Amino acid sequence: MARRATIHDVAAAAGVSVATVSKAVNGRYGVAEETAARVLQAVSDLGYESSLVASSMRSRRTGVIGVLVADFEPFSAEILKGVGWGLRETHYDLLAYSGSRQHSDQGWERRSLSRLSGTLIDGVIMVTPTVLEVNTEVPIVAVDPHTGHADLPTVESDSFAGAHQATSYLAELGHTRIGFLAGRPDLRSSILREAGYRRALSDAGLPHDPRLTRVGSYLADAVAVEARILLETDRPPTAVFAANDVSALGLIRVAEQLGIRVPDDLSVIGFDDIPDASQSAIPLTTVRQPMQRLGATAAAMLVALMSGQTPEQTHVELPTRLVPRATTAPPRGAVAARTIV
Repeated sequence: MARRATIHDVAAAAGVSVATVSKAVNGRYGVAEETAARVLQAVSDLGYESSLVASSMRSRRTGVIGVLVADFEPFSAEILKGVGWGLRETHYDLLAYSGSRQHSDQGWERRSLSRLSGTLIDGVIMVTPTVLEVNTEVPIVAVDPHTGHADLPTVESDSFAGAHQATSYLAELGHTRIGFLAGRPDLRSSILREAGYRRALSDAGLPHDPRLTRVGSYLADAVAVEARILLETDRPPTAVFAANDVSALGLIRVAEQLGIRVPDDLSVIGFDDIPDASQSAIPLTTVRQPMQRLGATAAAMLVALMSGQTPEQTHVELPTRLVPRATTAPPRGAVAARTIV
């Protein structure tokens, strides 16, 4: 690998001192126009980039927004796309960071912030943070926080309404045994999706059977185990609402292994509308939450905070909507009944 150019290389190429290079690069007074042009040409020729840390120590500004995520999975990836889109008209760069969770999932944000704030980033967006009580010098916006609203500005989707709409849709198709593959029990949005599922059952006059709810926690191995238990119960569901698309797609794989056909024998609805939902072999019916818009909204809110402005809203909830595709259909009995009529 070629050695990275240093400020000394630029000084030698331009025939000036290191101090002159620093002044020219940072746009300070005291450098003749011709000399500054020569320095900047050397910078371009050599591909020199000044140290972000050194620059931030001088100016206390880095021009970088950090996005902290627990994992780089489909949901956080879409949030990152939205943040990038939201920053496209600003001068800010984007730094995506996933800190080590070797010791505990709780409090990973504090460790990450202690490493980044003050020297590498001017503000931060935390995605599904486990805690919101953090001490930092930079402004913070939280996306889909575990605990919901707090003193920090937050952006999230209407999980309750989305889950209610999904479950109601299955009931309207004629399903009476509707299962629920739950997400993380510590995540507020996941809890709200279960609440929306239960309310929709009640509104449709359907009983809630605890045996039809299994907790996959958004983990692939757990989803596979819990989905099998759900589908092999004595009176299995004819439809399942899963708390996210990854869980729904995992459920469909288990159904295929068991010889259960989707949607002929089993209807499935997910939540999120990640790219894989529409691109799967059987396009997934799902509840779309505007993930990229969540990221863009958080970015706009954070830029306002860093500019000393007060955002119009500090707690934003974006709407969700059902996207019917090929994994849902009336139960076979309902199809037969309609044919007879």
